[in-house]
Amino acid sequence: MTAAYLQSEAEFDALLSEQPLFVVDCTATWCGPCKLIAPLIDQLAEEYADRATVMKLDLDSFKDVAKRYGIRSIPAVMFFTQGNLVETLVGSKKYEEYCDALDQYLE
Repeated sequence: MTAAYLQSEAEFDALLSEQPLFVVDCTATWCGPCKLIAPLIDQLAEEYADRATVMKLDLDSFKDVAKRYGIRSIPAVMFFTQGNLVETLVGSKKYEEYCDALDQYLE
């Protein structure tokens, strides 16, 4: 299982309002570090499939979303609970760091 790419800003907004725990990996095709963490995000999507929604967002297609959340460098993984941005991990991180971030919002 892999984390799917968001197809529209409307889909992003809908998931934001519907999902209690929503994780978004801000990425781009030209970004080297983004390619490095891509398998980790896919693993996260699979491992937490029953507890969180994990998606990818191509920033070149969604510049407005990047602006809305002040994303200036990627990869940036945003964590939302009840539609609110609660944490953003910027840069290439270890898988455990993404798990730790997610786990603290699962209680």
